[in-house]
Amino acid sequence: MGNIYKVLSMDADFLGAALSQSRVCVVRPLNDEMVEIVDYGGMIEKYTPDSIKVNGSYFMRKQFEFRVDVKKDSAGM
Repeated sequence: MGNIYKVLSMDADFLGAALSQSRVCVVRPLNDEMVEIVDYGGMIEKYTPDSIKVNGSYFMRKQFEFRVDVKKDSAGM
């Protein structure tokens, strides 16, 4: 079974992740099925309409995908 994650795309998503101090993974889509992991995760330190700062590095929103792991409720399994 693969990882379950949410892709952050809107300002509200980034704000929620920053406030909850969620660990955000930064990936670069290569094609429909493959991605390159650029940063395995850290907290969002800053976000603007153009970039996101994670772990002291800036990433352009148009070039990267930002993901947060979603934990499944074990009671529903």
